Order: sequence, then C-alpha cells, then structure tokens
Amino acid sequence: MIVRRRLAALLAAIAAAMIVAACGEREETVAGDPVAFELLLDFFPNADHAPIYAAEANGHFADLGLDVEIREPTDPAAPIKEVAAGRVDLAISYEPEVFRARDQGLPVVAVGALVQSPLTSIISLPDAGVSSPQDLEGKRVGTAGIDYQDAYLDAVLEKAGVDPASVERQNVGFNLSPALLTGQVDSVLGAFWNYEGTDLRLRGRNPDIIRVEQAGIPEYDELVLVANEDTLASDPGPIRSFIGALARGTADLAESPDDGVRALLEANPDLDPELQREVVEVTLPLFEAPAGEPYGWQEPEQWTAFGDFLADAGIVEEPVAEEAFTNEYLPGEGP
Repeated sequence: MIVRRRLAALLAAIAAAMIVAACGEREETVAGDPVAFELLLDFFPNADHAPIYAAEANGHFADLGLDVEIREPTDPAAPIKEVAAGRVDLAISYEPEVFRARDQGLPVVAVGALVQSPLTSIISLPDAGVSSPQDLEGKRVGTAGIDYQDAYLDAVLEKAGVDPASVERQNVGFNLSPALLTGQVDSVLGAFWNYEGTDLRLRGRNPDIIRVEQAGIPEYDELVLVANEDTLASDPGPIRSFIGALARGTADLAESPDDGVRALLEANPDLDPELQREVVEVTLPLFEAPAGEPYGWQEPEQWTAFGDFLADAGIVEEPVAEEAFTNEYLPGEGP
C-alpha cells in the first residue's frame, strides 16, 4: 500500500497563485513539500508517452506539488493490476483492459485519455496485396495473442464478408513487425499505425495500413490513465494535479515537438530520434481533446458502444461504461 503524505497533500492543495484559463484549467503553483507519486507506463518509454516527459521536463508536476516517479513495467499486463492493488498511484493502460479489469471485479477507473483514438491497425507489406479487409481472405494474420485482438479480426472479417475460416491466425507475441518483415505472416493486427506503421515507412517498406475503427470496430481511447477507485474516493487531489500537469505538458509538446522529443530521449536514450520525432508529429492530434472539451476527455457514447462491442464478442459479461471511466478529475471538471 502506498504511504500517503496527508499533510503534504493538504499543503499541495493550497494555491499560491491561481488564474482560470479559457479551457478551465487552473494556472497555479503550490506551496509545501511535494507529494510522492508513482506512474507506471504500459510499455517502454516511447513517443506515445511524449506528453508525460514534456510535463516532467518543464517542471509542471513539481509546479503542482508532485514528485513523480515514472516507471516502466516488466510485463505489459502488470500496470492495471498494480493500480488495482494500490501499489502505484496511476497507470497507463488500454480501454479494453479497463473493461476486462472491471469485469473481474478490480477497483479501477479510467480517469482520462492519453491517446484519444485507436492506434491498433492491420498492417501489411505491399507484396501481401492487402489494401482492404476483403484482401485478408486466404492470408496469414499475426496477433499478439490477445483475445480482443481476435475479436477485432472477427468483426473486421464479418463486415468485409470474408469467411474467418479462410484466414490463418498466428500468435506472434509482441514480435509483430519482425513477423511481418521475415515473411512469417502476411499481415499483423495489433501493431500501431502511428508507431510500427511509421517505422516501416521510414525503412522504405511502404506499408499498407488499415485502421481498425475504419474497418468495423467502434471508436475507443487507445491509451488511458487508470486509477484506483478507492484512492479517488479518499485522496483525489494528486490525481487531479497529475492530469492538470499533463495537460500543460501536452500543450508544450504541441508548441515545440522537438523539445518534447528531447525530453523523451533523455529518459530512454536507446530510442531512434528520427522515429520518435515522426511518431510524435503524427500522434499530436490524438493527444489533444475534442474542441470544447477539457484535456483527457473520454466520450461517454463511445465508451458505451465499445463496451457493448466487447460484450457481444464475449470478452466481458457486463460492461458498465459509466462505472469504468470518469471525466470528473479532468481540468475544470468536478467539484
């Protein structure tokens, strides 16, 4: 259980200066000792996390009274479980994983969207001849072996009028691009169009990309911020502060992508700078909220439709969307 510094949290709630911005966010700094705060990423630090590192590099977490430790998981399935167990304050995860966790009785809630549109895609190389879902007939398709990826493929094939039995499915784990490049499969479902798709383009491989939301899958938020509902009930202040700081980091990234990428590369020097810059450029619009909504907005109708899709596919039993997410802790929202 994370040890809460109640006095520090109380002091962090006292604003030294406060100006209400047009978007509803409070421009403020805080007094008192910073509150320790742990964020667990969904994967190794990469361009999908650029707003987080921009916020850290520009001091926005510290400005709002947080001492943030950013960790990467040993297992991509771990973050949501760590939040549920109260071992981290916040985690990056995926909308279908939130529904699954709720279905299993875990006390987790999505409190904001980091990436506000699907990134998951069907990606092929030109020799495979897969430029539309209909072209998947008779092809070998690799996935990461995740059940809802199979559900995506089933729905795409059904809409395209392709017999699922004609498609050979292979579990290639997280080696999606290698499986494609070595000819092990003709297509992969589960690679991100912004990341793996950009990587293949920079390599001169001219990938064919079919985005799942354009092929029959309801819109959803690819990456979301997940918190423990018990923590939200007892001590929501640090969560609010984190999201407010992240909103500022996202604005910084939009204003100066190169500076944001530089902060990311300092956190993970093993990254390819050219790839990260390209991915940030194509992903920037998805970091930002829809016009007129606060940063991190999660669209209720989309959550309901996507939850119903998962239920119809047998991934979850009872998708109660209004319990799986909340916009209450976004800048300018809630009491």
